[in-house]
Parts: sequence; structure tokens; C-alpha cells
Amino acid sequence: MTTSETSESPAAAPLLDLQALVAAVRRRRRLWCSVALLGLLVGAVVAIVLPPPPTAVAKVLVVHQKDQPNDTGTLIRTDVELLGTTRIAGKALESLKSPGKPEDFMRDYRGTGLTNNLLQITVTGDSDAAAVARAKALADAFVADHVKRMREAADAEAQALLEQRDRMRDELAKVNKAIGDRPAQNDPKASASIETLFARRAELNSRIADLDQRSGEARIGTPQIVAGTQIVDAPRAVHHSLPKAAVTKAAIGLLLGLGLGLAVAAVGAVVADRPVLRREIAADLGASVIAELRRAPRRPTRPWQRRQAPAARERLTTTLVRAVRGSAEPVSLLELGCAPSTSMIALDLAEALAPDGPVVIVDGLPGPQLADRSRQPGAPAVVSGERAAAVPHQVCRLGVGSVAPGTAWTDLRLLGSRTVLVVRAGHGSAAWLHTVARQLADLRIAVIGVVLIDPDPRDRTDGTLWDGQHTALRGHFEQLARQNGTGGLRTERRSMPAARVPDSDQEAR
Repeated sequence: MTTSETSESPAAAPLLDLQALVAAVRRRRRLWCSVALLGLLVGAVVAIVLPPPPTAVAKVLVVHQKDQPNDTGTLIRTDVELLGTTRIAGKALESLKSPGKPEDFMRDYRGTGLTNNLLQITVTGDSDAAAVARAKALADAFVADHVKRMREAADAEAQALLEQRDRMRDELAKVNKAIGDRPAQNDPKASASIETLFARRAELNSRIADLDQRSGEARIGTPQIVAGTQIVDAPRAVHHSLPKAAVTKAAIGLLLGLGLGLAVAAVGAVVADRPVLRREIAADLGASVIAELRRAPRRPTRPWQRRQAPAARERLTTTLVRAVRGSAEPVSLLELGCAPSTSMIALDLAEALAPDGPVVIVDGLPGPQLADRSRQPGAPAVVSGERAAAVPHQVCRLGVGSVAPGTAWTDLRLLGSRTVLVVRAGHGSAAWLHTVARQLADLRIAVIGVVLIDPDPRDRTDGTLWDGQHTALRGHFEQLARQNGTGGLRTERRSMPAARVPDSDQEAR
């Protein structure tokens, strides 16, 4: 069976991996939690430092001439817009005897249509008394203006009906005159003409009576509007509760800050493109994740966490010992964003390998990580990279180096021809992980596997490359390839998944 028959075509990568995005945002919880907390504090401070100005409210019942039960609020919205005009504001200022400008006064109040016929006026002022006086002046001015407009409309309608009635009366007079001027004749044609005039006179009399009735009704409706349009809720000051305002604005600030923080974290995660999931890191490096370990906590741990930490380190050391023991070539640990954790892993691994013979750690890390440590009795020897050549060949060497940006790639071969990459999740970008894999392949440094530091605790993806044998030689497959003398890997069987070392007492998947 050939490689093309066993390997499946990789699925097209999605434009936006929501699972990876959620994991990246969750890892940046300090950012969005800090922004949310800042928003909460800013909201509370704004409520305390900038309290709302003194406010008064009044409610006005507005009766319209063309009120309909199925009105959608068009009439009351018109009233709201009329309230915010310079005419109403100017009349209110006149009643208050204030020298202010209507344009400036319009910024201090607003109208709200509560129902089709109920208008609420909200006014601010320098004090509660001033706000109440302003609200009363505005309500009175609006009621007077509304009544005046309704009266003018009714008078205009009645006057138009009366003018039309007068024109019909003039026409009726002409018809009566035409009837009176006709002589009595027995001609059938004359009789038909007389009948037409009589019919016209009857029609005009009916229409004149109708116009008289309509003009009277138009004037009768105005008193109902005048009596119905009134202030139903007298102006009163609105009392603000400082604790309630502080809680409300703090909650609003918290929500806004949380939304802003999540947006910034999501955008930053997409732009930075720093893999977090095991699946992504394994694919970018071309090597399977063989173990995981929590990063050393910055704050005091809880008792159950202190019990789990040594057990996790022991399981990690056991996994690495199985991968390193029996190797005829030097093995190195290359870190990316986790030099302290890599130093700790190297010391634990050297102590575990000590019963098999002397072990020397070659420190190739930038900065004093291992070489300057005080030597304790029974601890493995640590030498710097410059003294690595003086180490005897029969001594087991364990190199420790870095693949961070600025790495001297040519020196990595001196630390070991086989390596275990110790990578902190979310530290390096996808482009840099590809660079590391390419550089190690060019240097012919085989990657045994990847140790993931500070993984996402909710990560359920698989970090094992089932079809990636050609990318990185791992485990006994390298020996099989060399025994076959092909320089590559046989594909009669798929690779077995590398063991994971979880950070809890749960069994590895």
C-alpha cells in the first residue's frame, strides 16, 4: 500500500476557526476582565462625580380633533416635535420672564409620547424649584398653543363652510328669480324647464341646511378639545437616588467594558494568529504533542493544586525518559516562551536518567538559566554551551536551548541531533512555528515530540499527527526507516498516537 493510498486529503482550513478563537479569547481573560472592571469603576465614578441635574416632569393630556382608535401615534409624535420648537420655548421663556434664548432653552427639555394622547415633558434646571417652574411654563405654553391651533382650525373650517353656504344662497336666489320670471305656459318644453328649476332649488335648500349644520358642528367640537387638553399631572421634581444611579451606571459600564474587552481580545487573537489548541500547534510544528504541563503559578496555589503539581511533573518526566532512554544520539530540549519551565524539566529529566550513568546538562539558553545555578550535592552537572566540547562522549548529554526569535540556528545542532520542543501555548505565532519546523528540518534535527506548557484546560482537540510521518521522525519509526535504508518512512502501518500527560489525576486520553 502506498502513501497516497493511506493518506487522506486534508480538509480545507476554515476562514475563521471559532473553537480556536474562543480558546484564545478565554486565555486573554485578564485583558477583558480588566477592561470590564475599569468600565464598572468608571461608571460608578461618573455617577458620583457627575450627578444628574435637577429635573422636573409634567404630563399633559392632549385631545386631537381627528383622534382615531387605531392611530399609530402619528399625532402625538407631531405634538412632541411641536414642543421642541422655538415658538413654544419662546412663550415659556416669556412667562418665566427669562432673557434666555429659545434655542438654548430647547436643549434643557424634551417631550415623550407615552400614549396616543398623553405627553410627558421632562425639564432640567439649576434647582428643583427652577425645574418645576420651567416644566409648568412649558406645559401651559403647549396647552395654550394647542388650543389656539385647534380653535383656528375649527374657525377656518367653519368659515369655509359658511362661505360655501353663502355661494349656494346666491345661486338659490338666482333660481328663485328664474322661477318667478317665467310666465305661465302650457308648452311641454316650458313645463320641463320649470320642473328642473324646482328640483335645483330643492337641492340647494338641502345643501344649504347641511352646510349650516356642519359649520355649527365644527364650532361645537372646539370646546371639547379646549376642555380635554389639560395638565393631568402637575409638574414635580424628580428625586435621584445616588446609590441606585451608581449601581445602574456601574452595570452599564461593566457591560460596555466587557463588550469592548471581548472585542479587543478577539481582534487581537485573529491578528496575532497565535495557536492555542494542541491540534494547531502539532500541525504547525509537524510533531505530536506527547505531554502537557501547567506553567508555574504566579500566585499561591490552593492545597489540591499543590498536590497535583508534583504528580504532573513526575508523569511528564516518565514520558520523556521513555522517549530519551536508549537513544544513541544526544537529545535536547528546545524552549519557546517557557525557559524556566524548560530548565525545571531538564533538571527533573537529568535526575531521572542519573541511575543509568552520569548526565551533563548543556545550557544553551540565552541568559543565566542553568549554568549559574548553585551546585547542590547529587544534582546533575550543568555546563555552558562553550564547554560542551569538553564533555566526554561516554557521558549522557542533555542539551537545553531556545528556538525563540533571534536564535542562532547553527548552534542547535551542537545541543543534540534529536530534540523535544517545549512550547508555551499561545506564545509563538503560526508563522514562527512554521519557521521553527523548517529550520529544524534543514538542520536534520529530528523532533521526538512537543511538550505543551500552559495548555488550555478546556482543549479537547487531538494533538497527534496521524498522517505526518514525513514531517518529523518520532519514536521507533526513525529506527525502522534507518534499518530499511530508505531515508524515509514505510507506510505499511499508521503511527500510534503519542501519550499525553494531563495536568490532573484523570487518565490520559
